[in-house]
Amino acid sequence: MRKFNIRKVLDGLTAGSSSASQQQQQQQHPPGNREPEIQETLQSEHFQLCKGALVSALADDTLHLWNLRQKRPAVLHSLKFCRERVTFCHLPFQSKWLYVGTERGNIHIVNVESFTLSGYVIMWNKAIELSSKSHPGPVVHISDNPMDEGKLLIGFESGTVVLWDLKSKKADYRYTYDEAIHSVAWHHEGKQFICSHSDGTLTIWNVRSPTKPVQTITPHGKQLKDGKKPEPCKPILKVEFKTTRSGEPFIILSGGLSYDTVGRRPCLTVMHGKSTAVLEMDYSIVDFLTLCETPYPNDFQEPYAVVVLLEKDLVLIDLAQNGYPIFENPYPLSIHESPVTCCEYFADCPVDLIPALYSVGARQKRQGYSKKEWPINGGNWGLGAQSYPEIIITGHADGSIKFWDASAITLQVLYKLKTSKVFEKSRNKDDRQNTDIVDEDPYAIQIISWCPESRMLCIAGVSAHVIIYRFSKQEVVTEVIPMLEVRLLYEINDVETPEGEQPPPLSTPVGSSTSQPIPPQSHPSTSSSSSDGLRDNVPCLKVKNSPLKQSPGYQTELVIQLVWVGGEPPQQITSLALNSSYGLVVFGNSNGIAMVDYLQKAVLLNLSTIELYGSNDPYRREPRSPRKSRQPSGAGLCDITEGTVVPEDRCKSPTSAKMSRKLSLPTDLKPDLDVKDNSFSRSRSSSVTSIDKESREAISALHFCETFTRKADSSPSPCLWVGTTVGTAFVITLNLPLGPEQRLLQPVIVSPSGTILRLKGAILRMAFLDAAGCLMPPAYEPWTEHNVPEEKDEKEKLKKRRPVSVSPSSSQEISENQYAVICSEKQAKVISLPTQNCAYKQNITETSFVLRGDIVALSNSVCLACFCANGHIMTFSLPSLRPLLDVYYLPLTNMRIARTFCFANSGQALYLVSPTEIQRLTYSQETCENLQEMLGELFTPVETPEAPNRGFFKGLFGGGAQSLDREELFGESSSGKASRSLAQHIPGPGGIEGVKGAASGVVGELARARLALDERGQKLSDLEERTAAMMSSADSFSKHAHEMMLKYKDKKWYQF
Repeated sequence: MRKFNIRKVLDGLTAGSSSASQQQQQQQHPPGNREPEIQETLQSEHFQLCKGALVSALADDTLHLWNLRQKRPAVLHSLKFCRERVTFCHLPFQSKWLYVGTERGNIHIVNVESFTLSGYVIMWNKAIELSSKSHPGPVVHISDNPMDEGKLLIGFESGTVVLWDLKSKKADYRYTYDEAIHSVAWHHEGKQFICSHSDGTLTIWNVRSPTKPVQTITPHGKQLKDGKKPEPCKPILKVEFKTTRSGEPFIILSGGLSYDTVGRRPCLTVMHGKSTAVLEMDYSIVDFLTLCETPYPNDFQEPYAVVVLLEKDLVLIDLAQNGYPIFENPYPLSIHESPVTCCEYFADCPVDLIPALYSVGARQKRQGYSKKEWPINGGNWGLGAQSYPEIIITGHADGSIKFWDASAITLQVLYKLKTSKVFEKSRNKDDRQNTDIVDEDPYAIQIISWCPESRMLCIAGVSAHVIIYRFSKQEVVTEVIPMLEVRLLYEINDVETPEGEQPPPLSTPVGSSTSQPIPPQSHPSTSSSSSDGLRDNVPCLKVKNSPLKQSPGYQTELVIQLVWVGGEPPQQITSLALNSSYGLVVFGNSNGIAMVDYLQKAVLLNLSTIELYGSNDPYRREPRSPRKSRQPSGAGLCDITEGTVVPEDRCKSPTSAKMSRKLSLPTDLKPDLDVKDNSFSRSRSSSVTSIDKESREAISALHFCETFTRKADSSPSPCLWVGTTVGTAFVITLNLPLGPEQRLLQPVIVSPSGTILRLKGAILRMAFLDAAGCLMPPAYEPWTEHNVPEEKDEKEKLKKRRPVSVSPSSSQEISENQYAVICSEKQAKVISLPTQNCAYKQNITETSFVLRGDIVALSNSVCLACFCANGHIMTFSLPSLRPLLDVYYLPLTNMRIARTFCFANSGQALYLVSPTEIQRLTYSQETCENLQEMLGELFTPVETPEAPNRGFFKGLFGGGAQSLDREELFGESSSGKASRSLAQHIPGPGGIEGVKGAASGVVGELARARLALDERGQKLSDLEERTAAMMSSADSFSKHAHEMMLKYKDKKWYQF
């Protein structure tokens, strides 16, 4: 699986826990940079069975010896070849001598324990002698005979195979074929081997018949009637030859397809007897390995599964069942099935959420998997101290949303939702309406708003659409999908922000400017163009007008779309909020703000930003005419993986600069885009806004709450706080009908309160504290099943529905004030309510700007966590805004980081470190202390299976496998020392630190103790036998001494 790493953000209290070497390594490689030490791909990997070691060969001719016994694997030794390129490695079973083949055709031998070269070398000219007039090419295969370890089979790329006698240092047989060799595999009896070639053929050879192959097979070649040679096919890159006791052997190969299969996906071929099965893969095959019942190569292998490593996946095929089904993979290897465009992280969720999502997600799993359990069971999970549920939600470019269980250090997919199901899909480009904002991925998820307690979900897409979902365990069929179309146009430009931070003196509160409820639109929209021919009242996407079957899980409640106005496309949504208790959803963009009652399916508020100010607008606005031109095709999804931030631009807030209205998303969809365009769209709390070339005041933050709306209020009431990109905060009052029955019949009255607050920079986050400094979460309605029609259940719903209006008699007293916490790009303020006095103020940064700010719960308290563009993570106490932590963690080198970075409760945070990896980090002291125990273990000691029985006659007449004393043959005493200039030994940097880290874990202690017992068991057994022999000898000596004493007891001295 793709476990995500938990990184430790060190503050002053925990700085002493890191060693000097670790600090040096962090300086060379920043925490967020996931590039390997050597930017090359692994060519081959070899485990040392039951030793907890891994040998890896890199493309720069370096061999690494990894220690897997510790929780953090570390390189113990490295060997850098200086004069020859490494092409193949082979580590025999239960051996410490590694065979290394090179591009020159030579074979060197490495002692894995000391990681030094042996003086024993097999030179290419000695191997082929006069059998070939030219160089045989690089070594592509090395393996020892299963029945005789002293015979080494060497395959050269040109088609020559040599059986080398290690003791006599000469070749026994040479096999020549006129096609290049890619791989070789032995039959377990050691009498035959099979080769795969570049023309798509397989040749089977008898060891004692080197003149020609016994059999030539072309698995995918067309057999010609006149007996001619089949047409050549693509190269067979790898072949394995596995035998069974009760049936025909398995021949498993990758590649070899005929050249006329254009567009066919990569395949794995399984040949068993007369049957040939071709298994298509979704991605290119990197390598495959057959799992067998025994590790001994000289016994019947009894294969039961094939592990296929693909470019973006890992597949296990069950060989024991008909049709070769695959095993269900319990681990998600790639979160990037479709490019991730946004990400949200929720820690300490309700305990019933994960089981509920899993129950509906289990029904989505496809059928046809193997009935057996996942066969790979190595390693041990870590024992984390945190037991609270954690959920990650990822939005994707294809409009899908995935819910992941991120509890502890595991990552399991729970449920997948496809938001594009509610829209009509055009079959070709000609059918597509010319109303799309983006040319690619029109359903891409831009913002996610989720209420875990009520399970209500709301998403905003790149095509200026909002969809509200309600969770249900029952399947329903929606005859007509509810839809609303909203006209949101801003006809006025604003100018620079005034220098003063305080708002001008307020006059009397602005009167109610509530929009009347608008009935849901019909399908499709009736008006498509205005009188002058401009596109008007047309949404970007078309909602389906046919019945929609909705499976258990999240089901569509309402679809809201912004429409074209006067030939101008709708601006993409920059902020989104939902409240299940009020039954309201609100969203905003650079044009203004709209509020929708999703219970009554009505638009309650539709205002431009200037209308929110009313008569208190401190800015000069000039009207402008709408743009006549449609957004260019390049203004769609923008590749932020390629964009880098210019150093001098890191200190600029994107909202204060003139930027394109391109939406930049963390995708790799357009690698050819201009990397100088660093604009990207704001998520629900991001500081970077998708705006026009002219700087607009966009809605950047929205928060429902129950607090004091005006200075003269004596009791809190439901309201909405709105933050903009110029640092203005508005308060909109909500007058909700009393009682659940009236709520569905009477309209909600919405009106600006006249309260305006000012901060520096765009507002990112707002939250509220009570008089004791505790976080006041927004009101919510507990989840209930709404698709059950019984009257009893309906009554239960009404009883459980939380009241949202608080009467003055039961409200708080005026002395029990509240605190509003507002965080912007530059500063944070804590404002006392209802007096609206600034109680505390903190300038977060002067030279940079805050990318993400969240008010989170940590250690039974509340704090403000901020991530700045200069790479600093800072936390502040609440309500005093006292600095608690300021750590340099990760500079803004990639726009993907800014787009996906988010904080959660309990000191957790995460972001997308690459298109396929989630990086999780913690700034909690408690988690840091338990980090070692949370990590899993790769290595678990196991007993080596018993060797196959040789049988009486084989033992009597010398048959069976022949062993080889490699120590005597390859040791320094017999073979001498290798040339120092051939390879350079480099001590590993992380071995000692890794062992110290693993020593702190209880599980590591037990594993080491168990391993020590296994290693010393034989010595203890020998010692016990020697002790018993000594005791027997002592008893015998005692008896003889006693007899001698009795014999000479009464004799005098002269009688001796």
